[in-house]
Amino acid sequence: MEANVGQTDRMIRIVAGLLLLSLVFVGPKTYWGLIGLVPLLTAVVNFCPAYRLLGVNTLGK
Repeated sequence: MEANVGQTDRMIRIVAGLLLLSLVFVGPKTYWGLIGLVPLLTAVVNFCPAYRLLGVNTLGK
């Protein structure tokens, strides 16, 4: 598994993941917020399977 998520992309994923995850605890309190675990997980492992399928690499050189 080769890293393909850059630093800026990683920060965006963390913020988006936390915002989505907050929907479980605050606001509408819906379990759809658990989708926020996906961007958080991809930010933590620094790898996005969709990027590999599409041939995208935001890591740089």
